Amino acid sequence: MAAPMESQESQDAPDGADAQRAFICASFNQDTTSLSVGTKTGYRLFSVTAVDKLDCIHEGVQECVKEVTAEGAPALSEGKHAIRIHGLSLVPLPVECQDVYIVERLFSSSLVVVVSLSMPRRMNVYHFKKGTEICNYSYSNNILSVRLNRQRLVVCLEESVYIHNIKDMKLLKTLLNTPSNPTGLCALSVNHSNSYLAYPGSATIGEITVYDANNLSTLTLIQAHDSPLAALTFNGSGTKLASASERGTVIRVFSIPEGTRLFEFRRGMKRYVSISSLSFSADGQFLCASSNTETVHIFKLEQHSPSLDEESPTWSAYMGKMFTAASTYLPSQVSDMMHQDRAFAMVRLNMVGLKTISALATIQKLPRLLVASSDGCLYIYNVDPQDGGECVQIQKHRLFDSSEKQVEQNSAANPEDVSPQPASQSYAATVALPSTPPSSTTLTGYSEDGGVEKGDVIPEHEFAEGPVCLDDENEFPPFGNQSN
Repeated sequence: MAAPMESQESQDAPDGADAQRAFICASFNQDTTSLSVGTKTGYRLFSVTAVDKLDCIHEGVQECVKEVTAEGAPALSEGKHAIRIHGLSLVPLPVECQDVYIVERLFSSSLVVVVSLSMPRRMNVYHFKKGTEICNYSYSNNILSVRLNRQRLVVCLEESVYIHNIKDMKLLKTLLNTPSNPTGLCALSVNHSNSYLAYPGSATIGEITVYDANNLSTLTLIQAHDSPLAALTFNGSGTKLASASERGTVIRVFSIPEGTRLFEFRRGMKRYVSISSLSFSADGQFLCASSNTETVHIFKLEQHSPSLDEESPTWSAYMGKMFTAASTYLPSQVSDMMHQDRAFAMVRLNMVGLKTISALATIQKLPRLLVASSDGCLYIYNVDPQDGGECVQIQKHRLFDSSEKQVEQNSAANPEDVSPQPASQSYAATVALPSTPPSSTTLTGYSEDGGVEKGDVIPEHEFAEGPVCLDDENEFPPFGNQSN
């Protein structure tokens, strides 16, 4: 769920050194427990498991000289080797840590994938707790997106897709001559027992190709929209796929692997918008969508039962039946519009025109909406799962504040930044949303030639309930440099 962020240095970024740390990209990990941010000087990983604090788990920063000795030479930290340029001794800088525009973390493990603007054709895979590189791969063109789960790592270029076995990074399959995909749009199911991959099947219409990345075969083609695709995402179990087109007015949800349309939501009619992210809740009951407008919409995936309407013969139920009957005589476009559901809940941001990504998470046993914005902030909202409506902002975190105070508390000193929290909430006793149950199946890797990795077994601890932390010491040994 990564999204490039437009730099806001001139208007929104903090002054001085913080201005140089403006957003380039941001993404939530697969279970929405951490936020990864790419910047001009490196990348940062934040924990998002609490409302009132935002802990920086790791910071991969381009190292620079911070002080100069009395002789005029820069002071070097222990173990660093200097080079001399025009008589000045400098610390060599890791190029791959500059201008990071892709950073993806694998669940709660120490595996992180980084791609920089300085080397856009090279993917670096790090064990950030050890501070070591697991491997790096080079490709024939610029890397546009990277997706990963516990079984597969997918690299998307403009006209090709590469599928790796994440256990040993062996290349399993190359999908060449795919339709032009200049944004690198693709989605990978986080449930590795069915590693479904979705990407555009056409450059001119909203056709979706659904590919089985475990068995390395095409599953189905879905005719989702009339215009080209703009956003794709799977639910946690990989049984549903949501999509939006470049028009951004309609969001559709399909069953996987069949490709049957299940839901259709309308986010607006007055204007076309650019949808930047789609994200399901952990239980798959809600779907949020953010765009370049000032609103974030949350839709509820529920089937309306006709029996309930019959039991409660209200005026709205009567009119609903009338519309349903009339829709059979109307053109298909008008009929579809009459069956589209509106947003169940929404957020009105105090900004417009900025790039945002959003995600639904359960934090401290309550459902929350997280919105990361290119203004360098993470916003947290309460979501009422029973009644919906307008969500209440309860916290705002500055990602690039140079002071020790990382959290902007809800205070009267800044009433325009944080909306007041209601004294009582009808859903205060809401329990945590159940996560996708772990699979009991042990999966093996695949390869085109049936090599030794066919017997590669995923350790049982990866199927444990709750947040998963992989066996980092043995799970991702260094493999060396690779190229494709």
